[in-house]
Amino acid sequence: MTIKHLGLTGSIGMGKSTVGKMFEKLGIPVYNVDARVHVLYEPGGLAVKPVRDAFPEAVIDGRVDRPVLSKLVVGNDEAIKKLESIVHPLVGLDRQDFISKAEQDGKSMIVLDIPLIFETGGEKNFDTIIVVSAPADLQRERVLAREDMTAEKFEAILARQVPDTEKRQRADHVIDTGCTEEETFDQVKALVEKLKRELN
Repeated sequence: MTIKHLGLTGSIGMGKSTVGKMFEKLGIPVYNVDARVHVLYEPGGLAVKPVRDAFPEAVIDGRVDRPVLSKLVVGNDEAIKKLESIVHPLVGLDRQDFISKAEQDGKSMIVLDIPLIFETGGEKNFDTIIVVSAPADLQRERVLAREDMTAEKFEAILARQVPDTEKRQRADHVIDTGCTEEETFDQVKALVEKLKRELN
């Protein structure tokens, strides 16, 4: 049986990681690109050497220092492209391993949590696209509460992302996180039930 690929996406601060954990709670394996990149950046991670070669000052004590790397690439298209050319192939291999394991475990669907599905034209790789969304003022409040985040950095990140309204229009399903966590979980449960019915 072919496994159903669900793409989970949403702009920064929309609550995507929280929703990803809800899918996991319901027994659906979730591949979180950001979390996997963290692993690649840790000492011994496959990205450390190529990142050191490209951005020597970003590697400190054998690990990629994300805040330093971020300062070097945010707002610099050429540097971002260079970083993506290092990280994307490594993530691709890692993701393939994850999918193979889910297939071996007999899972009927998996969630791939990928922030930039629309920005990279990746929607064609999924059976279903789920967009996590919340009101803009709530999004801003969440993001600016993060350490190491400034209003300028937030604007620079937003400028590179497809606007939320467009993501909502292009989604197969929208999960709204502008409510209580319990209400969000109810939406996720209802969606999983619906998708399971479609598989049968």
